[in-house]
Amino acid sequence: MGNPARGFGDVSDVKPLHVAVLMGGWSAEREVSLTSGRGVAAALDKLGHRVVAIDMARDVATKLTLAAPDVVFNALHGTPGEDGSVQGLLDIMGLPYTHSGLATSVIAIDKELTKQALVPHGIRMPTGKVVASESLYAADPLPRPYVLKPVNEGSSVGVAIVTDAGNYGNPIGRDSEGPWKQFDHLLAEPFIRGKELTVAVLGDAALAVTELVIDSGFYDYEHKYTDGVTTHVCPAAIPEDVAAAAMRMAEEAHRLLGCKGCSRSDFRWDDEQGVEGLYLLEVNTQPGMTPLSLVPEQARHVGMSYETLVQRLIDEAVGRGTET
Repeated sequence: MGNPARGFGDVSDVKPLHVAVLMGGWSAEREVSLTSGRGVAAALDKLGHRVVAIDMARDVATKLTLAAPDVVFNALHGTPGEDGSVQGLLDIMGLPYTHSGLATSVIAIDKELTKQALVPHGIRMPTGKVVASESLYAADPLPRPYVLKPVNEGSSVGVAIVTDAGNYGNPIGRDSEGPWKQFDHLLAEPFIRGKELTVAVLGDAALAVTELVIDSGFYDYEHKYTDGVTTHVCPAAIPEDVAAAAMRMAEEAHRLLGCKGCSRSDFRWDDEQGVEGLYLLEVNTQPGMTPLSLVPEQARHVGMSYETLVQRLIDEAVGRGTET
């Protein structure tokens, strides 16, 4: 594994740039993106950069043309900022930007495409299948308990765990609230008991392993972004071999998918099975940068300030130029 503290340098002698921070947009994660973007903009301003904050709208190309930034910090979450759409636009405009490029973004936001890219290379992920939401009213696609999730949404938006004791019905009732009412197709996966773990990768190096201990239920959108309902244990109090395996898998997933800047890999670990119980769930190419977000927290754990993290992402984007 790489050294996460290598090459970050001193941010006191930063070369000032004109940076556009893209935030907001119209996805289900708009409010989180706005919080991320404001934090990033404040950090860039503190570092001495000239900053323009742009709330993503249909006229974003016009706004970027008028702003004429040196580089774009992509603080969008969900579509269209995480699925390759914005990346393609920025490539066409010739503007360098943070985080992953078009091809990587298209693959990573799609959980089935991610499996196709990673599983053949030995990355352990849950088996599953894509099902029509309408079919859930006739029969369960997998033995209970199982998980239903959108194929291409982030931040655990629209995730449901279906158990024998749940109140969705058996089979799921048409009147039951859940992602089957929001999405035509869903990914069904076996539920993996145990612990929720996550690993951030910056450059080519994993930062740390965090365990997410929740008050009740599972680590959904509300638990990710509501203060006080989830405890972050960093570093996770887990066996060294499991922590090392999670960091290796996160780094390998980052490399295989072609991620740039930073990514965050989410895991479930069945602690009754040792290393063999560790499963990668998904790779986030646009991880949050809010006060509750995991990447800044893991960066702090390895001695990196929020401002240094933001500057590192800018440096990587400028160094890469418009290559994807």
